[in-house]
Amino acid sequence: MRFATYEQGGQVRAGVVSDAGLHGLPARTTVLDLVRAGLPAALAAGAAALDGPAVPFDAVRLLPPLEAPSVRDFVAFEEHVEGVVAGMGQGAGVVPEWYEAPTFYFTNPHALVGAHDDVPVPPGSQLFDFELEVAVVIGRDGASLTREQAGDHVFGYTVLNDWSARDLQRREMAVRLGPAKGKDSATTLGPWLVTADELEPYRDHDGFLTLDMRVWVNDVLIGQDLLSNMGWPFEELIAYASRGTVVRAGDVLGSGTCGNGGCLAELWGRHGEQAPPPLQPGDVVEMTVEGIGTIRNRVVPGIELPPVAPARPRPRTRRRTP
Repeated sequence: MRFATYEQGGQVRAGVVSDAGLHGLPARTTVLDLVRAGLPAALAAGAAALDGPAVPFDAVRLLPPLEAPSVRDFVAFEEHVEGVVAGMGQGAGVVPEWYEAPTFYFTNPHALVGAHDDVPVPPGSQLFDFELEVAVVIGRDGASLTREQAGDHVFGYTVLNDWSARDLQRREMAVRLGPAKGKDSATTLGPWLVTADELEPYRDHDGFLTLDMRVWVNDVLIGQDLLSNMGWPFEELIAYASRGTVVRAGDVLGSGTCGNGGCLAELWGRHGEQAPPPLQPGDVVEMTVEGIGTIRNRVVPGIELPPVAPARPRPRTRRRTP
């Protein structure tokens, strides 16, 4: 089943997706409510909603499928890491530490945007980029989960575009911290949340989902990969995220960017030049993941802000001046 959040006539509603459109759930019911209620209850509520009328897709604005309590983004594709390391001027190859355990950072849950929303260029950025990913949504709370237990905590999956200001990211990571402002301007989530049972037919014998992933810029195919090329399956990512702490129902965990052109920075590293060029206002980025759906966002100009103030030199005094 597929759950969506949408806006129509100034009203925000949660609904179930069918070929006919969106079937509204009871008023004030959110997708996060359904996630917290658990998959069986959510499926029952969705089945009841399908008996009601459908709103056509072209009559609504799709919002992010749910208001996520937190968003973690992993870096689980070896090919992506290899290309981006070169593109960020950090040498070549994948550091040994990448293979030891999954790595993630926390990104901004308040910067989620819908499947067809415009995305402004972050202030001060000249190297704007996309990142093609799939995200898993946690279905119930858990702590220090094993891989086997983690599988029972999956509610569903959605497409994620981790928009990235590479110039801002590069400065932050040179300080051995981040990414932060290089990543928190926008994250597309959508078009809807597909429950885990729908994607089980795509699972291979190693536990990975063999979903085709593709990204276009201005209708030109830029990248294509399989989700099953991840270094760890989602269950391992969930187990790691919960290690020594808690994951909550509704938490979003991104796979990290796929390889073979999943972002521009990977290609810049492989080509030794900025080809294809950074995203500019007017560019349209479209991503499709097999079994889930398509998101399509237009890049628009961002706001102009004053330059960031640099740090002052460190004072050399050791005591207050009388």
